[in-house]
Amino acid sequence: MIRSICDMADDHRDLVQVADPIFRDYAGLKSFHGPIATLRCYEDNLLLRQVLSTPGEGRVMVVDGGGSIRRALIGDKLAALMLHHDWVGIVVNGAARDIENLRDMPVAIRALNVCPRKPEQTAAGEVDIAVTFAGVTFKPGAWLYADENGIIVSPTPIS
Repeated sequence: MIRSICDMADDHRDLVQVADPIFRDYAGLKSFHGPIATLRCYEDNLLLRQVLSTPGEGRVMVVDGGGSIRRALIGDKLAALMLHHDWVGIVVNGAARDIENLRDMPVAIRALNVCPRKPEQTAAGEVDIAVTFAGVTFKPGAWLYADENGIIVSPTPIS
C-alpha cells in the first residue's frame, strides 16, 4: 500500500507534477504506482495491443490518445493482456469500453470517458516518447502514483 497521493504531493511539492483531475476510474484497482512506459496513438490501439503483449514488469502504461473519446483505446481484452503480462495500470488520454467487465478486474484503468465504438487497427503511433496532457509531461522511466485522490508523477521513485 502506498501513502496517500495527497500526502505525497504535499511532502514532495517541488518534485512532483499533479495531473489535472480529468480522469475517471474504470477498473478494480484504485491505488497503483510504477515506472512509466508511454505511447502516442489516435483512435487506433493496435500498437498499444502489441506493447501490452510484452512484459510490463510492474510498469504503468501512459497513452496519449489526443483526448479523443470517439473510439475506445482500452477495453476488457487489453486489460486481460495487461494482467497476463504484469502491467499494473494504464492512464489513457482517450476513452475506455467494456466497463461492466473492467470493474471486477484487478488492474488500474483511468480514462477520460467511455465509448462503445472500437478503435482502428493500423498500428499507427509512437512508443517511448515524452507525452504531455492533463498538465503533466509523462516521460518513460518516470514514476506515476495514483489513488482515488488523483495522479502525480515524479522523475524518481518516492519512498
